Amino acid sequence: MTNWSRGFLGFLCLAFILRIEALEFHRTDQHSERISGTAGDVLEDNPVGRLKVYVYELPSKYNKKTLQRDSRCLNHMFAAEIYMHRFLLSSPVRTFNPEDADWFYTPVYTTCEYLTPHGHPLPFKSPLMMRSAIQRIASSLPYWNRTQGADHFFIVPHDFGACFHFQEEKAIERGILPLLQHATLVQTFGQRNHVCLKNGSITIPPYAPPHKIQSHLIPPDTPRSIFVYFRGLFYDDRNDPEGGYYARGARAAVWENFKDNPLFDISTDHPTTYYEDMQRAIFCLCPLGWAPWSPRLVEAVIFGCIPIIIADDIVLPFADAIPWEDIGVFVAEKDVPYLDNTLTSIQPQEILRKQRLLANPAMKKAMLFLQPAQPGDAFHQILNGLARKLPHHKNVYGYNILLNWTAGPVGDLKPW
Repeated sequence: MTNWSRGFLGFLCLAFILRIEALEFHRTDQHSERISGTAGDVLEDNPVGRLKVYVYELPSKYNKKTLQRDSRCLNHMFAAEIYMHRFLLSSPVRTFNPEDADWFYTPVYTTCEYLTPHGHPLPFKSPLMMRSAIQRIASSLPYWNRTQGADHFFIVPHDFGACFHFQEEKAIERGILPLLQHATLVQTFGQRNHVCLKNGSITIPPYAPPHKIQSHLIPPDTPRSIFVYFRGLFYDDRNDPEGGYYARGARAAVWENFKDNPLFDISTDHPTTYYEDMQRAIFCLCPLGWAPWSPRLVEAVIFGCIPIIIADDIVLPFADAIPWEDIGVFVAEKDVPYLDNTLTSIQPQEILRKQRLLANPAMKKAMLFLQPAQPGDAFHQILNGLARKLPHHKNVYGYNILLNWTAGPVGDLKPW
């Protein structure tokens, strides 16, 4: 009997055991397991009453008009910049008196403004738009100038955040827009010790349309008959024709090692049953792409599929609130060739424990930008992150330093 045959038979036995234990758990305990310790307490924090946010009023060309030109912005993975603005306009943390504000928010849709016909943002000119918005708020009110933006936050959900480029080499070369060096960045990108991740940034999940997610839910007691599941690119022939750079070779290694392994349901196809299939899988691969994260991370958590996180040095969304080590499996990029051994060696009891934690409604809610917003959802996790950064250091206020409006690449200094 081959190793793959033995592995496949082992998987069938594992699926049967998990099915029996899951049904027993469902009969004996109708509530999801409470996450114990600090992580669970932080996950359920209520930011209302702990901070006040002033929302700048900008001309509609910085936000609403760009959305009117392209409604696709409402559903792509970078849509947090739009929904956070809408949320704050009616949030109880909003203050109309800037003197009372703990934080200032500038609603600029820099991703939506440069969405391509294919749906991917090319934010090369985003710095022009951002600089224009900052110059406007700095010239109309004194709050930016007194701190150089240290009590301001911005939503920059691009692949490499405020470096404003979708290719890492170019993003690193550009660096974070100098005017944002003191501000807090709320971004999907998160990789330790990276030029594009600013110390103090708040890392958030990419946007996943809640209505779309909810429309694909299947009965929770559906058997998980797929061991490992993945749909997506393994090579990016268009942007990395020679191969090896995209996903630092991790996705290519998945394909080359496991394309014929019966335990691995992997393909470049994207079936209409994609969401349903994830709910039938025990493990869902969440490898890096051009950036460390992908929407699969959100989808896996929502659908109770244990995320296999393949992205060295990743900084995960709301990492101070969500116990990622308990709900996921981390695999180093260099260890991808041994992925089958890694996963088949995990004991059924450990798999069931992770599944119970993933079943916690609070965990799922924290990954979604719900409309209307609900306590504990992604909007509130962002506010919690801002509240935990208070009070501002006493040196934040009264810098009285002449602002340098000419810092950065020459191309970024053009008018917008």
